[in-house]
Amino acid sequence: MAPGERIRVLLADDHRLLRDALKSVLEKECDIVGEAEDGETAIEMAARTRPDVVLMDIGMRGMGGLAAARRISEGTPSVKVLILSQYDDEEYVIEALEEANAAGYLLKTDAAEELLAAVRAVHQGRRYLSPSVAPVLLARLRRPDKERLDTTPHLTRREREVMRLIGEGATAKEIAARLRISPKTAQVHRDNLKQKLGLRTTADLVRWAIKHKIIRIE
Repeated sequence: MAPGERIRVLLADDHRLLRDALKSVLEKECDIVGEAEDGETAIEMAARTRPDVVLMDIGMRGMGGLAAARRISEGTPSVKVLILSQYDDEEYVIEALEEANAAGYLLKTDAAEELLAAVRAVHQGRRYLSPSVAPVLLARLRRPDKERLDTTPHLTRREREVMRLIGEGATAKEIAARLRISPKTAQVHRDNLKQKLGLRTTADLVRWAIKHKIIRIE
């Protein structure tokens, strides 16, 4: 980064108080080019404003941060997405970095200095992991291969998105609208999930998703 150059950042979080707090820290070195309250808006604003970095909350209403990060990395690959999360679980970190192609993963409990360091790092093309998260990945790498094998049936990205929406109580029509697919396709996904997982009811799907941390009950 050239001397005096400021990093252009798009904030994506559905809590205004948190966005204001983030701005107060970032404005020392960054220009805030926009604010989004949901994943769909973040995707649209990233394509329109072309920020250097999108600071993306993982748990926004509507389309979640991971799905939005994936769409941004596919549609505007020059834009780096830094995930901001309250979760330090291995599953979330791995999905963010490997499936959503995020450039970094930061916890909401990290210090303000970590936020600035993370934004600088991903802007410079480097990966950034919260110091609290790094040991999680190190422990994963140290486990024997056989312990890392996941016997859980593999779900595609779209199936995981559908599963999360089912957990939120969305109907097939609502899932279709949120994912921009037809209601028939949404119902097919629901039926396929039941068949793949050997489940019979929507309630069974929700319980399975909670057990495997695809959705959370706070």
